[in-house]
Amino acid sequence: MTVNEYQEAALTTAVYPEQFRVIYPALGMNGEAGEVADKVKKVIRDTVLLVDAKGAIVLPDDKRIELAKEIGDVLWYCATLANDLGMKLEDVAQMNIDKLKSRQERGKLSGSGDNR
Repeated sequence: MTVNEYQEAALTTAVYPEQFRVIYPALGMNGEAGEVADKVKKVIRDTVLLVDAKGAIVLPDDKRIELAKEIGDVLWYCATLANDLGMKLEDVAQMNIDKLKSRQERGKLSGSGDNR
């Protein structure tokens, strides 16, 4: 499935008042991102964490699946928000990659600010 196919499928389930276009998915995206963070917090609190050879945390499969589902919810809001802005999700993704490549080429991946 391409991201544009995903966006089209997601839009078939997008039910919210027309007068709240942009606002509704933007707020929903924030709420779902908070749920991702909350699940990670609970993993840290409730799970015996294992690390790989590089010292990175290895999540149990059930926790990985739970996080993936929440990421899917964030993606749904990304798809609907992009649509409300009159854009295809693929175009948003490409704009992001172009921005990051430019920063990388200029040695500006680190730091802060929108226009690095």
